[in-house]
Amino acid sequence: MGRFISFSFLTSHPLLLLLIIFPIIIIIQQAKPAIGLPLSTNSRWIVDENGHRVKLACVNWVSHLEPVVAEGLSKQPMDMLSKRIVDMGFNCVRLTWPLYLATNDSLASLTVRQSFQKLGLLEAIGGIQSNNPSIVDLPLIKAFQAVVASLGNNNVMVILDNHISKPGWCCSNSDGNGFFGDQYFNPDLWIKGLTKMATIFNGVRNVVGMSLRNELRGPKQNVKDWYRYMQLGAEAVHAANPEVLVILSGLNFDKDLSFVRNQAVNLTFTGKLVFEAHWYGFTDGQAWVDGNPNQVCGRVVDNVMRLSGFLLEQGWPLFVSEFGADLRGNNVNDNRYLNCFFGVAAELDWDWALWTLVGSYYLREGVIGLNEYYGLFDWNWCDIRNSSFLERISSLQSPFRGPGVFETGLHKVIYHPATGLCVQRKSFLDPLTLGPCTESEAWSYTPHKTISLKGAYFCLQAKHVGKPAKLGIICTDCGSTWEIISDSKMHLSSKADNGTTVCLDVDSSNTIVTNTCKCLSRDKTCDPASQWFKLVDSTRSSTTTKSFFQFNPILDLPGKDFIWKFFGLF
Repeated sequence: MGRFISFSFLTSHPLLLLLIIFPIIIIIQQAKPAIGLPLSTNSRWIVDENGHRVKLACVNWVSHLEPVVAEGLSKQPMDMLSKRIVDMGFNCVRLTWPLYLATNDSLASLTVRQSFQKLGLLEAIGGIQSNNPSIVDLPLIKAFQAVVASLGNNNVMVILDNHISKPGWCCSNSDGNGFFGDQYFNPDLWIKGLTKMATIFNGVRNVVGMSLRNELRGPKQNVKDWYRYMQLGAEAVHAANPEVLVILSGLNFDKDLSFVRNQAVNLTFTGKLVFEAHWYGFTDGQAWVDGNPNQVCGRVVDNVMRLSGFLLEQGWPLFVSEFGADLRGNNVNDNRYLNCFFGVAAELDWDWALWTLVGSYYLREGVIGLNEYYGLFDWNWCDIRNSSFLERISSLQSPFRGPGVFETGLHKVIYHPATGLCVQRKSFLDPLTLGPCTESEAWSYTPHKTISLKGAYFCLQAKHVGKPAKLGIICTDCGSTWEIISDSKMHLSSKADNGTTVCLDVDSSNTIVTNTCKCLSRDKTCDPASQWFKLVDSTRSSTTTKSFFQFNPILDLPGKDFIWKFFGLF
């Protein structure tokens, strides 16, 4: 028989009681509350019905190609895929659909089996019959609804994205789907389709938003027609389904919303408008390979802020609804772009949707079973293509700040984009290292340019080249001053004891060290990723900081000041 500690014994030993209760408090504080739907907006934030921030951490699931069926259903049961999305940490799916699904009755009434038969995809029919028999003879629109329902059953929010008009791969300037008045883009038919989809999903709680059109583009694009038709489309969606967020994309393949800076969108409703933008490595060609990453990152980020990022400063939510990279890890252009992207995404804490969930396509651009190297799943939709990327992106799946995200006061975390980890300290005697951002220290960056542990005596210090960075209590020397340098604004630079200029760095064991700053010249062969850090504003809880500096009863004993100082000088 086990032994029990009586409550009276615990109450007579308050220190022991605190040590038992404290971990329970931390677990309760970090539990994720249920999201109260529907969503709305509060300045630049998307919030739930309680006014608390909801960060859209989405993945794109493609359903707009010629079969007009969500990809992967010939490989795996949809419920399993929905569960895997949750297991991977995503709370949302941007589910693409072609306009003709809602406006062409002969297409929408085709069954899944008939759609695949017309395309000669007989093997895929067998796969769907095996993995998802309940949809194989459903009309396409009903099969689409079944996917939405499966996601809802697993508490996954859905953004319905009108990706294209005529089913097929997107996008080019000459595909007839690019802008109002193109061959396959009749504005009146588009509004009719938006209205129908908004009506179909009115009352479907997990459908939280509708993206009106993906990547407007082509020779006909112009600002005047953008305002005319996007405002009409927004009003139509809101009239048919006033609970969903209305998401507007920009021009030039969803890169340019600069015209909104000086001319607001004029709508009859408020609290539902979100803007979206796209940002890929290939957006800038091979610039990440052909140029110095510091300079390219600085230049590209300035351009992103000019074209779309300014909306956050103006008080509008910005949803980066497509970004992604070759997840095989051998594309230098993509790898360097991702390091820059992750730094900005953490700093701005915007909502986003990764391209893509898809491991392979039924049929893409005439190729059956085409492998999607940007996909989270491998070709067989069973294995994860790159598990380390999934770990890395997890740091961006929770909000750093926003309404309701106030477990602790405003502080900084030191974020490392190349790993998606943050600087933390496990104990007094252990060196600083990288670890999950949920266990990060809470830092402050003072007007004197010191990086200090918030609410404690210690500041970050550079000591010796190639050696671990230290925490100390003497914070007035050169080694305690940290400048944010380089075009990327992601090098933290200080002075070592011998006067050498050094930058914060990470060694092979994830220990935080100081090394000679690299890649500050125009050298395009140099990769600065290990030395890129971002001081990110955060209000979310910090397990390490709470346990060591706020709540730990042992370290709150008389004489604690002497203990702090002793270990700071150790």
